[in-house]
Amino acid sequence: MINNFFDFISLHTGEEKKEKVLENIKSNISFRGSNLWILACAIVIASVGLNVNSTAVIIGAMLISPLMGPIVGAGFALAIFDFDLLKKSGKNLLIATFVSLLVSTIYFFISPFKETQSELLARTSPNIYDVMIAFFGGLVGVIALTRVEKGNPIPGVAIATALMPPLCTAGYGLATANFSYFFGAFYLYSINCFFICISTFLIIKYLQYPPVKIINEKFEKKIRYSITVLIFLMILPSFYLAYTLFQEKKFNQKVEQFVTNEFANNGYTLIYKNISYKTNPKKIEFAFHSKKFTPHELKDLKKKLLQYDLTNTEINIRQDTKDIKGEILNELRKQNKTLTDKDIIINNLNQELNEYKIDNTETLKELAILFPELKDVSIGRHITNPNTDSTTTLTVLLYQTDKSKQEIDIKKIDLWLKQKFKTDDIKIVQQQ
Repeated sequence: MINNFFDFISLHTGEEKKEKVLENIKSNISFRGSNLWILACAIVIASVGLNVNSTAVIIGAMLISPLMGPIVGAGFALAIFDFDLLKKSGKNLLIATFVSLLVSTIYFFISPFKETQSELLARTSPNIYDVMIAFFGGLVGVIALTRVEKGNPIPGVAIATALMPPLCTAGYGLATANFSYFFGAFYLYSINCFFICISTFLIIKYLQYPPVKIINEKFEKKIRYSITVLIFLMILPSFYLAYTLFQEKKFNQKVEQFVTNEFANNGYTLIYKNISYKTNPKKIEFAFHSKKFTPHELKDLKKKLLQYDLTNTEINIRQDTKDIKGEILNELRKQNKTLTDKDIIINNLNQELNEYKIDNTETLKELAILFPELKDVSIGRHITNPNTDSTTTLTVLLYQTDKSKQEIDIKKIDLWLKQKFKTDDIKIVQQQ
């Protein structure tokens, strides 16, 4: 029963002849002639896809890319101790990497569109999940290469291991002098290359390919120790980046909870939000459609941050409507929306209208009960001497009256309005 189970999962079932596999591996290593042209074209296609944020185009570039050849060759050579093949694979991988960086850098340097798209950003912060994708993708790739029937896995491996997009993103970093993007993307590319190589090494060892050279046990141990050290050196930064990503997502969730409870549930319309997690202290910025916070309210909001475990965080609420136009536009661009100057003008006019408008439905009902002699009443705000140091905002009441009725007690109405609107700047005008 146990033997049947191991036969069922054995990789030796359907295995291609070892000599033929080695021949196929060697034939795909070289980057000369057509292979080099195919690589350059694939790089241009991937760069265009990243530039216009097209996932379909990027996938197409990954499918035609020949980058997997020398990487699998290096893992294969290491497993069978063929150091001439290892040297040749390493040399061709360096050539392919250099050509890819050169072509992508030139493309992004001359491209008029240099905005950082989401597809570019996705390749700048690798983590442990990228290590897993590269390793298991490499396993699938080398298993498929050692089969008599190659089947469908090869195209899927080319997409999953994603060697092309990180290289193009690194070229984008060089072209725009954004070296954090360059190092992040090149680290992702290095992870993919290394763990595809390691997965190839493990499968070839498991399938017991005969070594080209007989080496002593001491040297073989050195190779294993070197591989182990390199694995740890490659993985450790990815663990740190994964932890940072996890903490950032937790922080963003807490901010969303804070926004929902303190703003959305109170009916405040949020028009701008910016979260800066990587600063010290962390910063969150907001702007609202019409709500103006008093110094006391701002102080309370800062205290409430601790209730949501938003420690070492500063909150800044932009209340000057004139200086947030740019921030609104940038935020909406991130969400792939377009905001025209016409929309900004309408938004500003709405805000100005809110400054003059009074929600007076309840006030008019009270006036009708207290002062039934007033007819056709309307209430609004009026600014006198605008753009000067003596600007005054008056609350103006316009009314008509039936002349046959008694005189209206203007003083009483004036006192009531001052108490109602908490201001002494009241003007009552009778319309003729």
